[in-house]
Amino acid sequence: MLTLQPRIARHLLLALLALFCAGRVWADDIYQCTDENGKVEYKNTGVTKGCKKLNVEPVVVPKLTGPAAKSPSNFPRVDNDTQKSRDTDRRRILEDELKVQEAKLADLQKSFNNGEPERQGDERNYQRYLDRVQQMKDDIARTQSDIDSIRSELSKL
Repeated sequence: MLTLQPRIARHLLLALLALFCAGRVWADDIYQCTDENGKVEYKNTGVTKGCKKLNVEPVVVPKLTGPAAKSPSNFPRVDNDTQKSRDTDRRRILEDELKVQEAKLADLQKSFNNGEPERQGDERNYQRYLDRVQQMKDDIARTQSDIDSIRSELSKL
């Protein structure tokens, strides 16, 4: 059951209607309910005494495709030299980050030792060792995923 204060409910209702941004949008039945203390609530289920149905008309939301989806003519533009400079900086930053992540992966794989890392002194409990090994596997997978993402971004440049 949805129970909200009136002001928040109105804003939420408008936001929900605007959210469905393709064609016509119909809302479910919405009721404004007032309890014995005079508190107003908006509900879409569990309607009780003191509730009245709100008449919510369908809203037509324009689709943002074609010319309407393009930037306005007065939208600030960047000249080609500035954009090329930004692209070069972006490539350099991504390449630097790729080197850092590859070095991190190499260190993680070295300490992982093909799935048999050395036990540490505080790992008398075998479960602690297994937990650390699992954490290492997760770190390696996450770092490899980061490397793949950076390479993907570099390929787009």
